[in-house]
Amino acid sequence: MPMTRPSRALSLFSFCLMCAALVVVAAGKPQDAGQNAPPPSSTPPAAPAAQNQAPPPVDADTCKICHEDNYNSWANSPHWKTTYDTRGGPLKQGCETCHAPAAAHASDPTNQSLLPFTFDKSEPKDINARCLTCHATGTEAMHLTESVHRLSDVSCVSCHSIHHAETKEYLLAKPQPELCYTCHLQQKAQFNMPFHHRVNEHLVQCTDCHNPHGTVGEHQLRVSATQSVVCYKCHEDKQGPFVFEHEPVKTEGCVMCHTPHGGPNPHMLKTSNVNLLCLSCHTTSFSNAPGAPSFHNQAAQYQACTLCHTQIHGSNFSSVFFK
Repeated sequence: MPMTRPSRALSLFSFCLMCAALVVVAAGKPQDAGQNAPPPSSTPPAAPAAQNQAPPPVDADTCKICHEDNYNSWANSPHWKTTYDTRGGPLKQGCETCHAPAAAHASDPTNQSLLPFTFDKSEPKDINARCLTCHATGTEAMHLTESVHRLSDVSCVSCHSIHHAETKEYLLAKPQPELCYTCHLQQKAQFNMPFHHRVNEHLVQCTDCHNPHGTVGEHQLRVSATQSVVCYKCHEDKQGPFVFEHEPVKTEGCVMCHTPHGGPNPHMLKTSNVNLLCLSCHTTSFSNAPGAPSFHNQAAQYQACTLCHTQIHGSNFSSVFFK
């Protein structure tokens, strides 16, 4: 019993020391950041101005103010359909589809450094890349990478005119064949020969045989390993299949004997004398082609091999193409 009071006093004293220590520790800790933070403002702070914010789109009506002629031609062309395409947003509609954002140019038209993409002042590779953002699909454009025109730095606008086309189809800068003749002068001379495909008469077009955007074959011919399938589009009677085929037709194609564009000889043959053309293969020096028999008389003038061998492209009845 006598020890009860000191024990209680000691416990009370220890409790006070503990509380004092807690107060000292709490005082030594940094106060909560939220306690010293300034009171929240009633309005949020203003956001910093965007450094690279895209310029607002410019509609075609704004371009029409200065470029009315180009606007009118565009409005009557297939490119006008871009106004219905909302998938790419305003920048993919109207003039900016091809010319890129033009807000800076519209704000100061006299400043040449603010011009948008202009086709007459750009490199062919840049022009082609811009056109191919839309025109990179379809069978006509499957082989653009190996196209002779592309490899020769011919741009799309060399043949096509977006605002001043002379044809409604394909927006060509000139109608065929005048457009092709601007570069292919040798072929122009061949089509002026006495015997030629009727290209100048507009019965046949260059693009009937050639794909200007490229093919897997030579001369950009339309899908033909032997270059004869193109010819069979019109000359179906020469196609066959035949029981007895003329070997050059299978291996070399029609160009073995004929000049495809035109020449001075009938049937556009490579030689004026049919016998000379036949004997270029049918001599004893050629092991694969039978030579002319000894009883053939080649001395008579105008005596042609085709007088007897009438079916020289192939026959179903005669191995020597008599009929």
